[in-house]
Amino acid sequence: MIAVIQRVSEASVKIENTVKGKINRGVLVLLGIEDNDSQEDIDWLSRKIINLRIFNDDEGVMNKSLLEVDGEILLISQFTLHASTKKGNRPSYIKAAKPDVAVPLYEKMLLTLDQNIPTEIKSGEFGADMKVSLINDGPVTIIIDTKDKK
Repeated sequence: MIAVIQRVSEASVKIENTVKGKINRGVLVLLGIEDNDSQEDIDWLSRKIINLRIFNDDEGVMNKSLLEVDGEILLISQFTLHASTKKGNRPSYIKAAKPDVAVPLYEKMLLTLDQNIPTEIKSGEFGADMKVSLINDGPVTIIIDTKDKK
């Protein structure tokens, strides 16, 4: 799994001009799933997302987690995170999981996050044409790949 985590002061996702999910202070997570991802990836990544110390403390130092600031999460599926641009100019998405694998893993990620933070998880809709808006706070953007654990 690959996650792009952006600290936001607000974020939202629209589908067919209707707001599907909206958050204030928290993180927007763009999630790319590949065929060999598992519950282990979900567990590890969800702990990372929830416990990343990317929110400022009283001295302005990034020292607080999502939990400590009562932050929210907007989770968006994004298969293009697994794009390969090695050959030519047209990206290949061969590493991205097909819906029969990706949808259950995406739903498990939603459930796992929901079980571990007090705020309601907001999300897009898997496979939909989504319009994502955000105000990146900082800007702070972290990229995590569960295969590299970094």
